[in-house]
Amino acid sequence: MTARRPCPPAPGPLEGYAARFDDLFSSLAQRRGFREYLTGLLAPRDRNKTLTCLAGAEPVVGAQHPAVQRLQFFLSESTWDPERVNARRLELLLQGEATAPHAGGVLVIDDSGDRKDGTATAHVGRQWLGRYGKTDNAMVTVTTLWADERLYYPLHAVPYTPAHHFPRGKSDPAFRTKWKIAAQLACQARSLGIAFRAAVADGAYGDLDDFRCELHAAKVPFVMAVKRRRGVWAYGDQARTPVDAARELAWHGPEEPGAWTPVVRTFRDGHTATWWAADATLGFWGPDGLTRLVVATADPSTLPEKATWYLATDLPRPGSPRAAESPYPPADLAEVVRIYGIRNWIEQGYKQVKDELGWADFQVRSNVAIRRHQTLVNCAFAFCWEAGRTSAGPESTSTLVPEADAGERGPGTAGPAPTAVLAEGDSRRPRLADPVDRAATLVAGLVQRAPSTRTPSPDRRGHHRTDPEPLPPELTNHR
Repeated sequence: MTARRPCPPAPGPLEGYAARFDDLFSSLAQRRGFREYLTGLLAPRDRNKTLTCLAGAEPVVGAQHPAVQRLQFFLSESTWDPERVNARRLELLLQGEATAPHAGGVLVIDDSGDRKDGTATAHVGRQWLGRYGKTDNAMVTVTTLWADERLYYPLHAVPYTPAHHFPRGKSDPAFRTKWKIAAQLACQARSLGIAFRAAVADGAYGDLDDFRCELHAAKVPFVMAVKRRRGVWAYGDQARTPVDAARELAWHGPEEPGAWTPVVRTFRDGHTATWWAADATLGFWGPDGLTRLVVATADPSTLPEKATWYLATDLPRPGSPRAAESPYPPADLAEVVRIYGIRNWIEQGYKQVKDELGWADFQVRSNVAIRRHQTLVNCAFAFCWEAGRTSAGPESTSTLVPEADAGERGPGTAGPAPTAVLAEGDSRRPRLADPVDRAATLVAGLVQRAPSTRTPSPDRRGHHRTDPEPLPPELTNHR
């Protein structure tokens, strides 16, 4: 076999990261496309990161430029497998000394929707968008994310396909609900050997009995929010809700807390807050049942809606009869609150991949092109952690937990602003958690440190073609 043709290197520290994926691409054009796409995603931009933007071309009129067409072909028509690329990304994260998952982390399950026009794009249809609080034409992606108090990164993402895309609608064998997709992703994370204390999700998933049963059958422990007015576990005048169960717990003030236990939460900016938590009883849910109902609140006397969590978990209570027979270590009230508190990192992650890395900026229609774009965005996200970790000094050991944030699900109490930007630009944009401030310096210099000579065009099975002329200045926005 002949030696592979060398690929023009990506700028700065990105080359070392991109080179670890080279064996997954069969041609020079694919290896170059991978580098160029990541560079475009990571570099600061003043507009949406569509293909013309990633190539540095003017919108609309620059769409036919060869540099844009190369990226279009790489995303839509090339033969590389996004699943293999994502598996390699996870392999690198799992093997990294600073990013390897551990049993104290959590598996966050959620979905995210983005508005999309038209009807010809895969997975697009009229769906509920919690971020906007309305039903609109959109694409929704179910995601999983691993997180602890110090870092977080996406694991898998699968777009949800509305029923009207299938010949038989919801009765079609290929149709999958969002919770079915989420359960399969949780099992996939477990099968990869990714360690986590429990799977967490908000009320959109926690209210689904079938979803919780599916996770329990798959031996995936969970801590999930349920809505305060959710469901009925009794008949007639005995019907109650989680908020009713919480109000029945004894409380006579901080000096005589009764059934409530103080739980100190430490937030990312260093400040602390004392919450109160208790095991409540609601129908067959109870402290020693197969499912516990844990209530955590900032004020047991008023149970403020935006500062009270109603959590369903199958983690046993310490000292309970289930503790000896359960396959999961017991979790006291403070541990249950800690686990669910980490869930908010996924809202921060959504903001970063969307506002900084262009998660929803794709202008392609096919399923494979969309999946490839999402995989490349996640690769760019993972690179920021690696670049930041390798250039960072000793890591802070303080406990860092974000505040409650409704994020994708709608307005709520925003958490404190983290301290490091993903890429230089508008300081009001979302920021990444420690330690990606080091990566910001590296990433922001990608364009400035790019080679002064233009990268050769991809291999088109002709070795004697002349390189294309550089993009004229009027077609660029960053030269």
